[in-house]
Amino acid sequence: MSQLLKKDLRQDACRGIARWFYNNALSFNASRDDLFAEMFELVARHGPGCTIMSDGWTDRKRRSICNFLVNCPRGTSFVKSIDTSGVIKNTEKVFQMLDNIVEKVGEEHVVQVVTDNASAYKAAGERLMAKRKHFHKTTISKGKKITNFIYARTNLIAMMKEFTNDRDLVRAGATRFATSYLSLARLSEQKGNLMTMFASEKWRKSSFASIQEGKRIQGIALDGRFWTNVVNCLRAALPVVKVLRFVDGEEKPAMPFLFQELCEAKLKIKSNFSNMEKR
Repeated sequence: MSQLLKKDLRQDACRGIARWFYNNALSFNASRDDLFAEMFELVARHGPGCTIMSDGWTDRKRRSICNFLVNCPRGTSFVKSIDTSGVIKNTEKVFQMLDNIVEKVGEEHVVQVVTDNASAYKAAGERLMAKRKHFHKTTISKGKKITNFIYARTNLIAMMKEFTNDRDLVRAGATRFATSYLSLARLSEQKGNLMTMFASEKWRKSSFASIQEGKRIQGIALDGRFWTNVVNCLRAALPVVKVLRFVDGEEKPAMPFLFQELCEAKLKIKSNFSNMEKR
Protein backbone atom coordinates (compact mmCIF):
# COMPACT_ATOMS: atom_id res chain seq x y z
CA MET A 1 0.00 0.00 0.00
CA SER A 2 2.80 2.42 0.90
CA GLN A 3 4.52 1.96 -2.47
CA LEU A 4 1.20 2.34 -4.29
CA LEU A 5 0.49 5.63 -2.52
CA LYS A 6 3.96 6.98 -3.26
CA LYS A 7 3.67 6.04 -6.93
CA ASP A 8 0.25 7.67 -7.32
CA LEU A 9 1.33 10.83 -5.56
CA ARG A 10 4.46 11.15 -7.69
CA GLN A 11 2.52 10.63 -10.93
CA ASP A 12 -0.08 13.24 -9.98
CA ALA A 13 2.65 15.70 -9.02
CA CYS A 14 4.53 15.16 -12.28
CA ARG A 15 1.37 15.65 -14.33
CA GLY A 16 0.52 18.85 -12.45
CA ILE A 17 4.00 20.30 -12.96
CA ALA A 18 3.98 19.35 -16.65
CA ARG A 19 0.60 21.04 -17.19
CA TRP A 20 1.94 24.20 -15.59
CA PHE A 21 4.92 24.25 -17.98
CA TYR A 22 2.71 23.55 -21.02
CA ASN A 23 0.01 26.09 -20.16
CA ASN A 24 2.56 28.86 -19.68
CA ALA A 25 4.74 27.88 -22.66
CA LEU A 26 7.82 27.63 -20.45
CA SER A 27 11.06 25.90 -21.30
CA PHE A 28 11.80 22.80 -19.26
CA ASN A 29 15.27 24.24 -18.71
CA ALA A 30 13.65 26.54 -16.15
CA SER A 31 13.46 23.57 -13.79
CA ARG A 32 17.28 23.53 -13.61
CA ASP A 33 17.29 26.86 -11.83
CA ASP A 34 18.16 26.55 -8.13
CA LEU A 35 15.20 28.77 -7.25
CA PHE A 36 12.85 26.19 -8.80
CA ALA A 37 13.97 23.56 -6.29
CA GLU A 38 13.89 26.11 -3.48
CA MET A 39 10.29 26.97 -4.34
CA PHE A 40 9.15 23.35 -3.87
CA GLU A 41 11.10 23.03 -0.65
CA LEU A 42 9.32 26.07 0.79
CA VAL A 43 5.93 24.77 -0.34
CA ALA A 44 6.63 21.42 1.32
CA ARG A 45 7.64 23.13 4.55
CA HIS A 46 4.42 25.11 4.66
CA GLY A 47 2.32 21.94 4.51
CA PRO A 48 -1.45 21.39 4.69
CA GLY A 49 -2.01 21.51 8.45
CA CYS A 50 -3.75 18.93 10.60
CA THR A 51 -6.91 16.88 10.67
CA ILE A 52 -9.38 16.62 13.53
CA MET A 53 -10.74 13.09 13.68
CA SER A 54 -13.75 11.83 15.61
CA ASP A 55 -14.18 8.16 16.42
CA GLY A 56 -17.58 7.15 17.78
CA TRP A 57 -18.23 3.95 19.71
CA THR A 58 -20.62 2.49 22.29
CA ASP A 59 -19.42 1.43 25.74
CA ARG A 60 -20.69 -1.45 27.86
CA LYS A 61 -23.35 0.77 29.41
CA ARG A 62 -24.68 1.49 25.89
CA ARG A 63 -23.52 5.09 26.04
CA SER A 64 -22.41 6.78 22.83
CA ILE A 65 -18.85 8.00 23.25
CA CYS A 66 -16.89 10.12 20.79
CA ASN A 67 -13.10 10.39 20.97
CA PHE A 68 -11.50 13.41 19.32
CA LEU A 69 -7.93 13.24 18.05
CA VAL A 70 -5.68 15.56 16.07
CA ASN A 71 -3.57 13.96 13.37
CA CYS A 72 -0.58 15.32 11.47
CA PRO A 73 2.78 13.87 10.35
CA ARG A 74 4.26 14.71 13.75
CA GLY A 75 1.88 12.20 15.29
CA THR A 76 -1.62 11.74 16.64
CA SER A 77 -2.72 13.46 19.83
CA PHE A 78 -5.78 12.73 21.93
CA VAL A 79 -7.88 15.85 22.52
CA LYS A 80 -10.85 14.72 24.58
CA SER A 81 -13.58 12.12 24.97
CA ILE A 82 -17.24 13.20 25.09
CA ASP A 83 -20.41 11.35 26.07
CA THR A 84 -22.60 12.09 23.05
CA SER A 85 -25.65 10.04 24.09
CA GLY A 86 -27.86 13.12 24.22
CA VAL A 87 -26.15 14.90 21.35
CA ILE A 88 -25.78 12.67 18.32
CA LYS A 89 -29.26 13.37 16.90
CA ASN A 90 -29.21 17.12 17.54
CA THR A 91 -27.53 19.09 14.76
CA GLU A 92 -27.12 22.25 16.85
CA LYS A 93 -25.43 20.42 19.72
CA VAL A 94 -23.19 18.45 17.35
CA PHE A 95 -22.20 21.70 15.64
CA GLN A 96 -21.35 23.33 18.97
CA MET A 97 -19.32 20.29 19.98
CA LEU A 98 -17.31 20.25 16.74
CA ASP A 99 -16.87 24.01 16.78
CA ASN A 100 -15.53 23.88 20.34
CA ILE A 101 -13.00 21.23 19.33
CA VAL A 102 -11.83 23.37 16.40
CA GLU A 103 -11.53 26.36 18.71
CA LYS A 104 -9.51 24.31 21.18
CA VAL A 105 -7.09 23.10 18.51
CA GLY A 106 -6.95 26.45 16.72
CA GLU A 107 -8.71 27.13 13.44
CA GLU A 108 -5.50 28.26 11.77
CA HIS A 109 -4.04 24.76 12.24
CA VAL A 110 -7.01 22.78 10.89
CA VAL A 111 -7.73 21.96 7.26
CA GLN A 112 -10.42 19.35 7.70
CA VAL A 113 -12.62 17.59 10.23
CA VAL A 114 -13.40 13.91 9.70
CA THR A 115 -16.62 12.83 11.42
CA ASP A 116 -19.27 10.15 11.49
CA ASN A 117 -21.60 10.03 8.49
CA ALA A 118 -24.79 10.35 10.58
CA SER A 119 -27.24 13.00 9.37
CA ALA A 120 -26.68 15.31 12.36
CA TYR A 121 -22.91 15.19 11.85
CA LYS A 122 -23.26 15.88 8.13
CA ALA A 123 -25.53 18.87 8.73
CA ALA A 124 -23.26 20.14 11.50
CA GLY A 125 -20.27 19.72 9.19
CA GLU A 126 -21.89 21.93 6.57
CA ARG A 127 -22.50 24.60 9.20
CA LEU A 128 -18.93 24.29 10.42
CA MET A 129 -17.57 24.80 6.90
CA ALA A 130 -19.86 27.79 6.46
CA LYS A 131 -18.43 29.34 9.61
CA ARG A 132 -14.83 28.25 9.11
CA LYS A 133 -14.65 29.16 5.45
CA HIS A 134 -11.09 27.99 4.84
CA PHE A 135 -11.98 24.34 5.60
CA HIS A 136 -11.77 21.88 2.75
CA LYS A 137 -14.67 19.55 2.14
CA THR A 138 -13.42 16.26 3.42
CA THR A 139 -12.02 13.80 0.94
CA ILE A 140 -13.60 10.98 2.87
CA SER A 141 -17.04 12.50 2.24
CA LYS A 142 -16.42 12.53 -1.51
CA GLY A 143 -15.27 8.92 -1.36
CA LYS A 144 -18.50 7.97 0.38
CA LYS A 145 -20.50 9.76 -2.29
CA ILE A 146 -18.91 7.54 -4.93
CA THR A 147 -19.57 4.31 -3.05
CA ASN A 148 -23.07 5.32 -1.94
CA PHE A 149 -24.04 6.26 -5.49
CA ILE A 150 -22.80 2.95 -6.89
CA TYR A 151 -24.16 0.67 -4.17
CA ALA A 152 -27.62 2.22 -4.32
CA ARG A 153 -28.00 0.92 -7.90
CA THR A 154 -27.90 -2.80 -8.66
CA ASN A 155 -27.06 -2.39 -12.34
CA LEU A 156 -24.26 0.01 -11.53
CA ILE A 157 -22.79 -2.45 -9.02
CA ALA A 158 -22.69 -5.04 -11.80
CA MET A 159 -20.99 -2.56 -14.13
CA MET A 160 -18.48 -1.58 -11.46
CA LYS A 161 -17.53 -5.20 -10.79
CA GLU A 162 -16.84 -5.73 -14.48
CA PHE A 163 -14.14 -3.07 -14.23
CA THR A 164 -12.82 -4.01 -10.76
CA ASN A 165 -12.57 -7.75 -11.43
CA ASP A 166 -15.45 -8.42 -9.01
CA ARG A 167 -13.80 -6.47 -6.18
CA ASP A 168 -15.96 -4.46 -3.77
CA LEU A 169 -15.31 -0.84 -2.82
CA VAL A 170 -16.45 -1.06 0.79
CA ARG A 171 -14.36 -2.63 3.51
CA ALA A 172 -15.52 -3.01 7.11
CA GLY A 173 -13.34 -2.05 10.06
CA ALA A 174 -13.44 -2.24 13.83
CA THR A 175 -14.76 1.32 14.20
CA ARG A 176 -16.59 3.77 11.95
CA PHE A 177 -13.38 5.76 11.66
CA ALA A 178 -11.42 2.69 10.55
CA THR A 179 -14.16 1.61 8.14
CA SER A 180 -14.13 5.02 6.47
CA TYR A 181 -10.40 4.95 5.82
CA LEU A 182 -10.25 1.29 4.87
CA SER A 183 -12.97 1.97 2.30
CA LEU A 184 -10.99 4.98 1.09
CA ALA A 185 -7.97 2.70 0.73
CA ARG A 186 -10.05 0.28 -1.33
CA LEU A 187 -11.12 3.18 -3.55
CA SER A 188 -7.47 4.10 -4.00
CA GLU A 189 -6.63 0.53 -4.99
CA GLN A 190 -9.35 0.66 -7.64
CA LYS A 191 -8.54 4.19 -8.82
CA GLY A 192 -7.49 3.15 -12.31
CA ASN A 193 -10.45 0.83 -12.78
CA LEU A 194 -12.94 3.43 -11.55
CA MET A 195 -11.52 6.15 -13.77
CA THR A 196 -11.67 3.75 -16.70
CA MET A 197 -15.30 2.93 -15.93
CA PHE A 198 -16.42 6.56 -15.64
CA ALA A 199 -14.63 7.41 -18.90
CA SER A 200 -15.91 4.34 -20.75
CA GLU A 201 -18.44 4.09 -23.55
CA LYS A 202 -20.50 1.77 -21.36
CA TRP A 203 -20.86 4.50 -18.72
CA ARG A 204 -21.64 7.20 -21.29
CA LYS A 205 -24.45 5.08 -22.77
CA SER A 206 -25.92 4.21 -19.37
CA SER A 207 -28.84 6.05 -17.82
CA PHE A 208 -26.65 6.94 -14.84
CA ALA A 209 -24.44 9.22 -16.93
CA SER A 210 -27.33 11.50 -17.89
CA ILE A 211 -28.63 12.31 -14.41
CA GLN A 212 -27.25 15.24 -12.43
CA GLU A 213 -26.00 13.13 -9.53
CA GLY A 214 -24.25 10.78 -11.93
CA LYS A 215 -22.45 13.71 -13.54
CA ARG A 216 -21.30 14.94 -10.13
CA ILE A 217 -19.99 11.52 -9.16
CA GLN A 218 -18.21 11.17 -12.50
CA GLY A 219 -16.63 14.57 -11.91
CA ILE A 220 -15.27 13.45 -8.54
CA ALA A 221 -13.96 10.14 -9.88
CA LEU A 222 -12.13 11.81 -12.77
CA ASP A 223 -10.70 14.65 -10.68
CA GLY A 224 -6.97 14.21 -10.19
CA ARG A 225 -7.04 16.52 -7.17
CA PHE A 226 -9.47 14.20 -5.41
CA TRP A 227 -7.15 11.23 -5.86
CA THR A 228 -4.17 13.25 -4.66
CA ASN A 229 -6.13 14.13 -1.53
CA VAL A 230 -7.03 10.45 -1.09
CA VAL A 231 -3.34 9.58 -1.11
CA ASN A 232 -2.56 12.26 1.47
CA CYS A 233 -5.44 11.17 3.70
CA LEU A 234 -4.27 7.57 3.64
CA ARG A 235 -0.65 8.45 4.25
CA ALA A 236 -1.71 10.21 7.44
CA ALA A 237 -4.53 7.91 8.56
CA LEU A 238 -3.58 4.30 7.83
CA PRO A 239 -0.96 4.12 10.60
CA VAL A 240 -3.65 5.33 13.02
CA VAL A 241 -6.10 2.75 11.68
CA LYS A 242 -3.50 0.08 12.39
CA VAL A 243 -3.35 1.23 16.02
CA LEU A 244 -7.14 1.18 16.31
CA ARG A 245 -7.28 -2.36 14.96
CA PHE A 246 -4.57 -3.39 17.41
CA VAL A 247 -6.49 -1.88 20.34
CA ASP A 248 -9.69 -3.59 19.22
CA GLY A 249 -8.02 -7.00 18.92
CA GLU A 250 -8.40 -9.74 21.48
CA GLU A 251 -5.17 -11.67 20.97
CA LYS A 252 -3.31 -9.84 23.74
CA PRO A 253 -3.92 -6.92 26.14
CA ALA A 254 -3.43 -3.70 24.21
CA MET A 255 -2.56 -1.25 26.99
CA PRO A 256 1.03 -2.43 27.72
CA PHE A 257 1.91 -2.05 24.04
CA LEU A 258 -0.17 1.02 23.16
CA PHE A 259 2.59 3.59 23.64
CA GLN A 260 4.94 1.62 21.40
CA GLU A 261 2.24 1.27 18.73
CA LEU A 262 1.54 5.02 18.82
CA CYS A 263 5.26 5.80 18.51
CA GLU A 264 5.54 3.47 15.52
CA ALA A 265 2.47 5.10 13.94
CA LYS A 266 4.06 8.52 14.44
CA LEU A 267 7.28 7.39 12.75
CA LYS A 268 5.33 5.80 9.90
CA ILE A 269 3.36 8.98 9.25
CA LYS A 270 6.55 11.00 9.32
CA SER A 271 8.14 8.56 6.87
CA ASN A 272 5.08 8.70 4.59
CA PHE A 273 5.61 12.44 4.26
CA SER A 274 9.35 12.10 3.65
CA ASN A 275 10.22 13.23 7.19
CA MET A 276 8.89 16.74 6.54
CA GLU A 277 7.56 17.47 10.01
CA LYS A 278 5.62 20.60 9.08
CA ARG A 279 3.55 18.96 6.39
